[in-house]
Amino acid sequence: MASWDETEVRARIRQLSARDPECARFGSGMHRYELRPALPEAEIRAFEEEHGIRLPPDYRDFVAGVGDGPAGPAYGLLPLTTPRPEAGDDWAVDGEWEEDRRPGRLATRFPLTDPLPGVIGGREEELTPGTLTLGEEGCGMYVRLVVTGPRAGEIWRLDPDWGGFVPAYPDFRAWYTDWLRIPA
Repeated sequence: MASWDETEVRARIRQLSARDPECARFGSGMHRYELRPALPEAEIRAFEEEHGIRLPPDYRDFVAGVGDGPAGPAYGLLPLTTPRPEAGDDWAVDGEWEEDRRPGRLATRFPLTDPLPGVIGGREEELTPGTLTLGEEGCGMYVRLVVTGPRAGEIWRLDPDWGGFVPAYPDFRAWYTDWLRIPA
């Protein structure tokens, strides 16, 4: 797998921003096409050790070589590390970000092997161990990266009221590069 080209990704984000100065594209009003610096290897390694996991390579390479959010799909890519209110991190994700960082939660094996379509309301806590929230789509819908089990590396969409918990993209690269495409 090829690593990310930081210059290319940041150039594409600048193009998206230039085409959307009013931030009319869904979610752009939250992330404003801004991308935080990449994380130092030591910080990523410390996160992995603290949570007993190894991040999927394409996501890990992104936060290590390109940036730690927020420019990205939906309301933006949530940071891997602690939000920085002084830097304008004012997103709210109903506690999902904090929930993911509870001791042992990420290291717990992802419980699903097959998609779970349909209404699942109230079962989110039992279905999301072994996944990391990447972004919020609004109305209680989240994009999650599977970090444990046979589905590790896949992107799943959680829509407890209608769509269930189902695979959305084969990996982080596909999800993020889909967003980077310049709309016609």
